[in-house]
Amino acid sequence: MDKKDLLFGVQAILESLKAEQNIDKIYIQRDLGKSSRLGEILELAIARQVPVMRVPTEKLDRLTPKNHQGVVAFRGFVDYASVDNVIATAFEAGKIPLILILDRITDVRNFGAICRTAEVAGVTAVVIPERGGAQVNGEAVKTSSGGLNFLPVCREANLVQVIKNLQASGLRVIACTEKASGYFYDQDMSLPTAIVMGSEEDGIASDIIRICDGLARIPQFGEVESLNVSVASGIAIYEAIRQRAEF
Repeated sequence: MDKKDLLFGVQAILESLKAEQNIDKIYIQRDLGKSSRLGEILELAIARQVPVMRVPTEKLDRLTPKNHQGVVAFRGFVDYASVDNVIATAFEAGKIPLILILDRITDVRNFGAICRTAEVAGVTAVVIPERGGAQVNGEAVKTSSGGLNFLPVCREANLVQVIKNLQASGLRVIACTEKASGYFYDQDMSLPTAIVMGSEEDGIASDIIRICDGLARIPQFGEVESLNVSVASGIAIYEAIRQRAEF
């Protein structure tokens, strides 16, 4: 991680929040005692919808060897969008939404590469979880070749609820999983669609799989077990683009 992505120390983070600087998330030492300034950090973080996580002091020490005073923050590099607003705007403009949902994809380079493809392909928005996803930092922006500067990113606390809301708005939600019997080519993605991509370690969470409208996989004929998630995302996105294209 680039150290320029970090802020540390109670006063520095408090002043950054007061100045409404873009803060992505805050780590607070798990056993840190209460203080008025810490309470103010928590209040401002809640007001600005900045996630706060309690972590062991060892985690903070690994992030920076300097005197962090039990508080480390990550600079924000994008302004997050509301998925409901993004969908409403797309429908109002007469566009067919194509949403990409990333469930627990933690590798920053994979995330950046996915966002680069999504932006080039004209994906409506990428949805990521508030916790358990890749850090949206300078490295992610660089790997996306600047795509994150143009692509709406929606950070949501509950992906299951997001999916239910998308379904209520008329989108079909398709999960990319090796457990599927059919392929992406069998899915009608000319309709408003959301594609779910999962962690390379254990795929898409079971509670998400259960509520998806369809499951689809990518054909594989070699001996390697699976595709890199950024490559798989590109294949899925461009199958939707192929179905929608008017050549």
